[in-house]
Amino acid sequence: MSEASASTSTERHQLPVRTLVAASIGNAVEWFDWTIYATFAVYFSSQFFDKSNPTLALIGTTSTYALAFFFRPLGGVLLGRLADLRGRKFAMLVTIMLMAGGSLLIAVLPTYSVVGWLAPILLLLARIAQGLSLGGEVSNASAYLAEIAPPNRRGRYSSFFYISTGTALLAASLLGLLLTTTLSRPELETYGWRIAFAVGGVLGIVGLYLRRTLVETEQFEENVEKAKATKNPLLKTLTHYPRSVLQLFGFTLLSTLCYYTFFSALTPFAVQFRDAAGSDVFLALSIGTVVFILGQYPFGALADRFGRKPQMLVWSGAFVILTVPLSLLITERPPLINLIIVFTVGLGLYSVFSSIAPAIMSEIFPTELRALGIGAWYNLTVAIFGGTAPLLIAALSGAGRPDLFFWYVSGGALIAFLIILTLPETKGRELT
Repeated sequence: MSEASASTSTERHQLPVRTLVAASIGNAVEWFDWTIYATFAVYFSSQFFDKSNPTLALIGTTSTYALAFFFRPLGGVLLGRLADLRGRKFAMLVTIMLMAGGSLLIAVLPTYSVVGWLAPILLLLARIAQGLSLGGEVSNASAYLAEIAPPNRRGRYSSFFYISTGTALLAASLLGLLLTTTLSRPELETYGWRIAFAVGGVLGIVGLYLRRTLVETEQFEENVEKAKATKNPLLKTLTHYPRSVLQLFGFTLLSTLCYYTFFSALTPFAVQFRDAAGSDVFLALSIGTVVFILGQYPFGALADRFGRKPQMLVWSGAFVILTVPLSLLITERPPLINLIIVFTVGLGLYSVFSSIAPAIMSEIFPTELRALGIGAWYNLTVAIFGGTAPLLIAALSGAGRPDLFFWYVSGGALIAFLIILTLPETKGRELT
């Protein structure tokens, strides 16, 4: 090996941590803000809707949350195409500005008592901006991380994406705990929720500052003319890369169900339908989230060594077998240890896949269609299966058949397992 080659090899083994943090921080801000909205909706709903009917006010607030969710596919298409034409860095700056701007706007919005129905309209517009932003963030940050990584270290680089997600979710939960324990309910309803959104906005500004220093990827610059020459790019993903679209649908289906089952749906299910102590559920989820964060880099490194496909088959196969047995641990008034087992096993297994999700999504599309292909089909799958997961588990629980939800997740895992069998192994492969 020549001296230059040895030098290059050594450099490639030094993680550019600042760059990886800058690329991933947008995703952290996105999920921090989305979690804050869900956490504090019960407190600010009466500020944006007529407080004379608290139930309708909460329905209006959660409907705004759900509606914004379905703007994600549109954001994935528009901002993904922007990233393919104008660059990953430019598009990632746009996404974080939309998210930070939306959060800061919510923090200072006038209330229903001051401006009437203009208040919920402005809230909806802010949430739509954040929905568009989140749709573009996943695809653009995934493409960026994959394209700056050496082929034999793409799993390690990609792991930073969900390290940021898990950290943001944990931070949002801890902020929620801090504010709800230090402020009274009237204080939370009056101004406490504004503090949470302001923190999200400030984090977005920090992320914007860090992203200004990013360098555009060579992969984009070498392929930008191909992207500009591509006509009907969304249609082309279907006509030229139908297998990639199907594969993305398959593993995103299960990934989405894992995410929303453990980070969203299980908490209200355990508290409302199994009479679990809220503090126990929060503690178990926090422990599971720490396990989720800690698993990212090791599993990313493992996939760089042994391959993506075996790891994805272990992940999907384990959920086929274990989902229903895990659900049986959430008994009536479940002990804390049961909840800890459910969340740590579930989120630990999820990290087996999430650690390499940006890498595998990027490896199945060519550069000129990468951000658009991921943005469109990933976000559509998430909107369909993620947006309905909390509603479905609540409806089935209310009908006395919550077990059907976990069989549904297990069935989704089986579909994912079968589709993953069709994946080529992409470990160490140069991006096209």
